[in-house]
Amino acid sequence: MERYRVSGMTCGHCALAVTREVESLKGVERAVIDLSRGELTVEGRADEDAIRGAVTKAGYTVEERLSQPAA
Repeated sequence: MERYRVSGMTCGHCALAVTREVESLKGVERAVIDLSRGELTVEGRADEDAIRGAVTKAGYTVEERLSQPAA
């Protein structure tokens, strides 16, 4: 599981857009958004660059990675 801080998300539509893009990535089992914290949690295995690209494609920005993937 990995966590990222994402800027620009303000509503359910924002969360849905990011969730759809990230969950479309190979290896991602689930993406969960916490709007109040501006955080994205990714379950499964996916390349960090691919996750960042999916968030950008949805119209938002990954500010920082908050956790490392589980070994």
